Amino acid sequence: MSLAQGPEGYLLLEDDSRFGGWLAGDPAGGCGEAVFTTNMTGYQEVLTDPSYAGQIVVMTAPMIGNYGVTAADAQSRRPWIAGFVVRELSPTTTGWRAEGSLSGYLKEHAIATLVGADTRAITRRIREEGAMRAVICPADVALEDARARLLDEPLMSGRDLASRVSIEEAYELPAKGDDRGLVLCLDYGVKQESLELIRAEGFRVRVLPASTPLEEMLALAPTGVFVSNGPGDPEAVPGATERLRGLSDAGLPVFGICLGHQLLARSFGGRTFKLPYGHHGGNHPVRNLDTDVIEITSQNHGFAVEEVDGAVAGSAELRVTHRNLNDGTIEGLEHRERPVFAVQYHPESAPGPHDSRYLFEKFVASMSAT
Repeated sequence: MSLAQGPEGYLLLEDDSRFGGWLAGDPAGGCGEAVFTTNMTGYQEVLTDPSYAGQIVVMTAPMIGNYGVTAADAQSRRPWIAGFVVRELSPTTTGWRAEGSLSGYLKEHAIATLVGADTRAITRRIREEGAMRAVICPADVALEDARARLLDEPLMSGRDLASRVSIEEAYELPAKGDDRGLVLCLDYGVKQESLELIRAEGFRVRVLPASTPLEEMLALAPTGVFVSNGPGDPEAVPGATERLRGLSDAGLPVFGICLGHQLLARSFGGRTFKLPYGHHGGNHPVRNLDTDVIEITSQNHGFAVEEVDGAVAGSAELRVTHRNLNDGTIEGLEHRERPVFAVQYHPESAPGPHDSRYLFEKFVASMSAT
């Protein structure tokens, strides 16, 4: 038996579509919302991105794992995805940075994985029917039992996963170079690269649990606030909008990405909705409406900010700054008067192109101006 094959198994989607393959990682399988990502590389970053919590991720690239895994590529303290589906799991590891194989990593972390499935067919199904609940099962599990397990999985709408992935205790990272001040990071599922980019600009970063009281945050006298990415429904995150509005009311510069973008929109009266199958991958074109420059962006989200007649629905205080060129959805917003801005995508680019890293420089400029 090669590294690419193991016991037989299958993926069952909520619409009763079934796709066969072999099991790797956790032989018991797993359950979650099935989504696909168009990333051709960066599979370890995908596995450790907290924004994928509660989801089974289908990789559209045909071969995964050839350059191995390394601790430097991990974006959080552990993998968060509910399952992993690949066409071919490379039996060899040739990356010069590799500290281990992907197959070994999947086993070590007991990640439910299906290998050999028709990932193109699964992707087309999700595109046609939308993201849906799914389960990875051993072949000897009856379809009716698999479906019962699938239906026990909560729907993504109304689900608070950000509180689950957030840290329990605060910690602080030193600035790189001269210390220019303190940035608070509200951890809804932050990726390590975002913290590194803020530190590289000369700021200490104090990472806080999502439930940290507003008074405690203000008592730290921060220079600015970074609102991280994260999983789940922004409407379901308890207390988030009140905290963010309070931080802005105190005059602090605030920069949000991904889930943080959605939460900031809601903090100023905006509304959010669930996308049919979300945006997941490293090649999404976004137009910067202020500069008319097209950015190729890294994205991972299933919800978006609602709009009416080209403006943020429910919030006259916010203006649209970026727009997705694939489906026209809002990808960026900015407060008309306050130093508050956010983007829907992942400018830290881990993985993905570096087109949008200028946003961290914009965050620094907003802190310097206050």
